[in-house]
Parts: sequence; structure tokens; C-alpha cells
Amino acid sequence: MEIDRLFAVVGSALDSQRQRLNVIAGNLANAESTRSPNGGPYIRRDVVFQATSTQAPFHSVFSNAFGDSSAPSGVRVTDIIEDSRPLRTVYDPDHPDADEKGYLHLPNVNPIEEMVNLMSATRAYEANIAVMETGKTMTLRALEMGR
Repeated sequence: MEIDRLFAVVGSALDSQRQRLNVIAGNLANAESTRSPNGGPYIRRDVVFQATSTQAPFHSVFSNAFGDSSAPSGVRVTDIIEDSRPLRTVYDPDHPDADEKGYLHLPNVNPIEEMVNLMSATRAYEANIAVMETGKTMTLRALEMGR
């Protein structure tokens, strides 16, 4: 793999995980928000990843023609979707956002699930940093061999 492609793949992964971390932080920050710009409680959000090609156009045509599936591919966030799970409902007639029956509708954010997602995104980010450091070290050693 060419070093520029390595850094392109790692860079796309770092950017995607950064976006995922931002969405998770927003979910955690709004875990108890009963008002949102849409008028109701906050709805949990999640990111959708998609593999992307980081190859030059000719290389991808050549690879496809000869069945080379080992070509590197990066990742990108294609969409940020709202979770379709139902909202949490608690009986709290004294809350200003309670409905006429006294029920308060809270976001469908589970802080434990968000913390697990946060740890997963952090580990993926750290793993990609390690790949970048390894690529940098290999490049420096190859340059030293040329001296």
C-alpha cells in the first residue's frame, strides 16, 4: 500500500470517529432534554458509516478488472439518523412539560449505551492513531535506509 493511501484511509477513519464522538456527546448532553427545536423531547441520533474508495480512478478500474479486492478503502459518515425507539415516559404532573395526563416524555437516550458507544469510538480513534504512528515510523525508517 502506498503511504499516501495509508494516511488517506486513516484520516478518513479519524474524521468519521470524530463525528461519531460529537454525536454521542450531543446525545449525552441532551439525555434529559424535554424540549428541542422540533417541539418535543430530544431524539437520540446515530451515525451511518460507509466504506469509500481511496484509490486513483485508473487503479480502481485495473483492480476491478483483475479481481483485486485487497485495495484499501476509507470510511465516511453518510448520514446522521434519528433513533426510532420510543421515548421514555414517566409520571410527573408537576413538570412544566408534562402532558394533560401528567406524563412527561423524555428522550430515548440510554446513558449506559452511550458510554459504551463512547468507549468504542475512543478505542477506534486510538487504534487509527496507532496505525498512523506505525506508518510514520515505517516511512522514516525507509528514508534512513536510503542514506
